[in-house]
Amino acid sequence: MLKSINIENYAIINSLLIDFDKGLSIITGETGAGKSILLGALSLALGQRAEANILKNTEKNCVIEVSFQLDEKRFKPIFESNDAEFDTNSVFRRIISGNGKSRAFINDIPVNVSQLKNIGEQLVDIHSQHQNLLLSNPAFQMDIIDTAAKNKEILQTYLSAFAAYKEAEKQLSELKNQAQLAKNEYDYLSFQNEQFLSAKLQADEQENLENELNLITHAEEIKTAYTSVLSALDNDETSASTMIRESISAMRRIEKLSKYAESFVARMESCRIELRDIADEIDRQNESINFDSERQQFVENRLSVIYDLQQKHKVSTISELLSIHSDIQQKLNVIENFDSNLEKFEKEKAKRFDTMKSYADNLTLSRKKVTGSIEKHVVQMLQSLGIPNAVLNVNISESETFTPHGKDNVAFLFSANREIAPQEISKVASGGEMSRLMLSLKSLVIENGMFPTIIFDEIDTGISGDVADKTGEIINNLAKNSQIINITHLPQIASKGNNHYFVYKEESAGTTATNIRLLTHEERIMEIAKMLSGSDITKAAVDNAKELLKNNTNKK
Repeated sequence: MLKSINIENYAIINSLLIDFDKGLSIITGETGAGKSILLGALSLALGQRAEANILKNTEKNCVIEVSFQLDEKRFKPIFESNDAEFDTNSVFRRIISGNGKSRAFINDIPVNVSQLKNIGEQLVDIHSQHQNLLLSNPAFQMDIIDTAAKNKEILQTYLSAFAAYKEAEKQLSELKNQAQLAKNEYDYLSFQNEQFLSAKLQADEQENLENELNLITHAEEIKTAYTSVLSALDNDETSASTMIRESISAMRRIEKLSKYAESFVARMESCRIELRDIADEIDRQNESINFDSERQQFVENRLSVIYDLQQKHKVSTISELLSIHSDIQQKLNVIENFDSNLEKFEKEKAKRFDTMKSYADNLTLSRKKVTGSIEKHVVQMLQSLGIPNAVLNVNISESETFTPHGKDNVAFLFSANREIAPQEISKVASGGEMSRLMLSLKSLVIENGMFPTIIFDEIDTGISGDVADKTGEIINNLAKNSQIINITHLPQIASKGNNHYFVYKEESAGTTATNIRLLTHEERIMEIAKMLSGSDITKAAVDNAKELLKNNTNKK
């Protein structure tokens, strides 16, 4: 339940602390005293958007703290699912600085506003006057039905199945688009693949062919050079080999005369052998070089194929061409397998559809089971609230498509008169009837324990007299299941409940500030008497107020 609200520097509030208790708490005060400001501060602490002009003093921070006493079993999972720290005595804090920046905390741990909002929505339900318009909203009507049917788990299971189906539908659509684009490209890729296959490229081929072509086109020049070198090394009387042999013979003749001659012989012999090897290698290369016009034509044609492919694909090596060919083959393989992939995805989509439909059918069945009890509950309550001929029809029909809520359309049709057939609520209900109808529907939410704290902001709009007294009794009875805070202008309702708070304005040093205090029993009498007779409180009004409070078993 809500334990306290502490407000600093918000709107026309300087500093304000309110402690709440279980059961029914009543809040009254003159119009414009600041009751709506209190709700605005509470909403801000629970994650609603912060307006730039909320600071009373722009040189100070606005700080709003709201404390709760919570059941661990019920609410710890909600905190954990939102990555927030849980405590049975939890504190929500919102700080707005003068420059408009906002910070949020749960139990002194920083959180973002969405975390604050997601958890806050599970703790407090604030019903303000404009929410009566929700009566005609199909989403609100669906929530009422699901709450009455206790469909939380079924709905979560369906939502998971719905999301899985939508994801499969999206994947299949994307795959079909890819398949269409790929098939448009298939012929071109096949043509490119055939070019590569017919080219039969080899990894080192280009370098070898370019070297071979270089030899063929310069064969005569190379052979002339080889022949000239062979002649200089070994083929005539003045060749290097001949001269080295003669030099070796000369050194051997003086070996006994010079101690260096023997080493010179060995070194020159090594040179002679090396020259001989060089000459033999050059001779073999010279013999291997022959001008072959047919071979030259083949090499040139082969290189032309390679160069054309490189130019087409804007690369300069065969390894790059081989990589491109591999990519083309992979793309072709993917395209060729699209049909089997599409079939697989179609089956998965159909499987997920069946699962989603099964859960949607469960939702529909669960909802239809409670429509009668909802109608009966609301009609009985409306009759006790002064609408004896009230009729509520809860119609559930099949929608054309699946939505996050299932495959149901819902419509609440209402009539307060026998002569008028049930119609859409917005077309036939007056303001007072809408207030009573909303209270009747909200009571379903409260009886199912959906929220630990309910705040009614003048839900009694448009009613008076005996109906107001019965409305107060109903709200008082509802407070046995949830903590209820009720803002009202009606004395019949103000006399109900456990506690009575009074909101007022104070003038000080030329400024106005909103404040609130818990009324004593005597103060409650005077406040209710004032609500009965106006500013001029009569003895009859005081006696009436005492009588109203006397009949309230929850008074303090």
